Parts: sequence; C-alpha cells; structure tokens
Amino acid sequence: MDNNFKTFFSKARDYLSDIVSLNDHIDTDKASQYIRSNIDFKGPNAYILAFAIVVASVGLNINSIPVIIGAMLISPLMGPIFGIGYGLGTNDTSFLKTSFKNLVVMVVISIIASGIFFLISPLELENPTELLARTNPTIYDVLIALFGGFAGIIEISRKEKGTVISGVAIATALMPPLCTAGFGLATGSLKYFAGAMYLFFINSIFIAIATFLTVKYLKFPMATFTDPTKKKRVSRWIAVLTVVIIIPSVYSAIIMIRENNFNQTAKEFISQNKELANSYIYDYGIYSHSKPPKLELFIAGEALNQQEISALYRSAHEFGLTDDQIIISQRASSDQKEMTDRVAIQSIYERSDQEIRKREEVISDMRKELQEYKSRELPYEQITNELMAQYPSLSDVTLTRGYSLSTDSLGRTEEIIIILSAEKTISKENLEKLRKWLMVRLDFKNIKLLQE
Repeated sequence: MDNNFKTFFSKARDYLSDIVSLNDHIDTDKASQYIRSNIDFKGPNAYILAFAIVVASVGLNINSIPVIIGAMLISPLMGPIFGIGYGLGTNDTSFLKTSFKNLVVMVVISIIASGIFFLISPLELENPTELLARTNPTIYDVLIALFGGFAGIIEISRKEKGTVISGVAIATALMPPLCTAGFGLATGSLKYFAGAMYLFFINSIFIAIATFLTVKYLKFPMATFTDPTKKKRVSRWIAVLTVVIIIPSVYSAIIMIRENNFNQTAKEFISQNKELANSYIYDYGIYSHSKPPKLELFIAGEALNQQEISALYRSAHEFGLTDDQIIISQRASSDQKEMTDRVAIQSIYERSDQEIRKREEVISDMRKELQEYKSRELPYEQITNELMAQYPSLSDVTLTRGYSLSTDSLGRTEEIIIILSAEKTISKENLEKLRKWLMVRLDFKNIKLLQE
C-alpha cells in the first residue's frame, strides 16, 4: 500500500514539474537580442512614441477608453523598462545606463508633448474620469505591474511568441499616466501631475523588478569582464541599485496597502452610520496621508448629544478606528438655514437613490416572478396540434395545471391534467403510450390523462 502511495505521489510530482518547467520553452539568446533591439529611442521608435502621445492625449481628452487602449499598444515605452530589469539581472552596466537614459528621454518628451497638447486643446471636460483614474494608484496597480511584468518577460523569453505583450501593454498602462502628468503640467494641477507620475513610477519599477527576478531565475548570460576588479565594482553597483529600487517600491506598496485599507474601513463605517438619531452624515473627508489617518464626518440635522457621540465612537471602535482618527463637524438645527445648496441637493439625491433602489428591487422581484410564470406556461397550441396529428379523431383538448390534495396529510402534489374528447374511444394501451410521450414532451412526471 505504501509503495502505491509513493508511486502515485512520485507521478503527481513529475506531472506537476513537467507542467511548470520552462526549460524546453525558453530561448535566452533570442530574448536578449529582442530586449537589446527594443530600447533604442531613434528611427521608427521616435515616430511611434510621438504618435502614441497624440493618441493617448486625445483619448484622455475625450474620455475614450478604446483610444487610450490603442495608445497603450502603440507606445514603445515598455522596451527600456524591460532593458533596465535585464541590465540589472545580467550585471550589464553599459546596457543599463543606455536603457535608463532612453527611458528618461522618452518620459520627458511624453510629458512635455502631452502638456503642449492640453494647452492648445479647446476641449475641456467637466468630469474627466479617465484622467482622474490615473491619479489614484492602489495596491492593485502594484500587483498588476508586477505580475504583468512577469508575464511580459516570460513571453519575450519564449521560443514561440504569442499575444501576451499586447495584453501586458494594456494591463500595465504607461503612456496614459505620462499624458495625465502632462495635463497636470498644462493646468498647473499638482494633484494630477504627482498622482500620475506616482502611478507611472509604480508600473515601471515593478515591471523592472519582475524582469530582474525572471532574468536571474532563467539564468540569462551574464556580462563578461576582463578585469576582475571592474567585475566586482559593477556587481557592487548593481546590488546597490537593485536595493535602491526595491526598498522604496516595497515601502510604497506597504503605504498604499495601509491607505487602501483605511479608505475601505472608513467607507464601511460611514455606510453603517449614515442615518443617525435626528441627523445624518451628509459628507465626509478621508485623510489617509495624515499620521494617523483621519476621517472627518460632516453631520447635518439636530446636534448630537454626548451619548450619541459616544455611541458613534463605539461604532468606530468596531471598525478598528480610534477616537483621535474621527473628526465630527456638526451643523446644529439653529444653523440649518446656513446649509449650502450642495448639502441640500446631496441629501435629496441620497433619498432619491434609496427610492430608486427600492423600486429596482421591486421590479427585479416582479421580473423573476414573471420569468418563473412564463417558464411554467404550457405550450397549449403546440401540444394540441401534435395530439391532433397523432389522433385525427380528437375534437377537443383541455390542458391545465393543478394540484391533487391528500385527505390524510393535506399534502398537495402538482399535476398537469389533460382531458381528451374524441369521436372514437382511445384504447387504454394507447392512452398509456400517450401519457408517457407527454411526460417526455412536457418534461414533467405527474401527467394525468383523462378521456371523456
């Protein structure tokens, strides 16, 4: 028995090992050539970058997702980033410097060009959602960049190329954040510029880290040095640079996780305490960058007494929030006349949203009931025609659903009752055949077939 188990686990281990093995699918020499040929910022790449800048800027300016996706696919920015990770992984300082220099040039040109575009563009959106989406990076952006980078470098290293690079270009957006930074530069908005550059920094760093780790794992050819002293010096600088890149990115990831967790906790707390005794939370402010992070509540209606404030703090404790993280800003009933139009309108919208949700729930329930009723509806005309085709002597057919009740237990059983009227009596044998056919035809077991 033990030998059987050992054999089974051995086969399972070999099978899994064969699935995850990359040895037979990787060509590091061709991958190195591919990476080296895609870091240059000259010739076609210069023109392609210019076109990508225009396409991305227009897409952001008109809030068009398909256009933005097109710009991601066109952009050549991915090449130098893979080059940086490759240079770190192979200790090739010369190649690393070239890749970094080309990336910096591309970034600067992209920001300046998109900034000029937004300066001269006559279109100004009231709600630029696609621009805003590039200013608030979260932990999910870190995960997307990291695993997208893994997918990209493995695809580059694979013998048979597929369409993975296109997917990586879309998932790990590089051009849109740079154009959003250009928008911030053009409009003088530090929020847009800093948020977009932060997102670009995250995407670039974690794609490079994924490339670096994969290059090390796949054992790409290392750079050769004739001078041992120079080799040690280069290795030392590569190690320092790697640490300099990884430590801030890990720190930023930790900070983003904390901020994201606080934002979610704060919103859940507000959702649970929206309606208070004789007042309500009409607005709130989340300050996740402060130390400690704080949540400000703007309360309208009657002023909260000390007991109600204590209850609000106790509710905050259940969500892991402390008293010093909660700021309560009240508007007493005497101050109601001074409430802004924004507050009053927001209150009306919230109540309207609640009514709409209730109506949508009622409509959804009615639709389900209607679908259930339709699913139970019998195909009266079709069944009648099929019965007439089999027994032309039929003069009348009655179909209905009903229930048979047990007099003992008062339990009920659903049935389909069919009553046939014919010029000639149908034999019991044919009636039984007909009943079995109807069971299959109507996909229902309890068929009661009667003959007048």
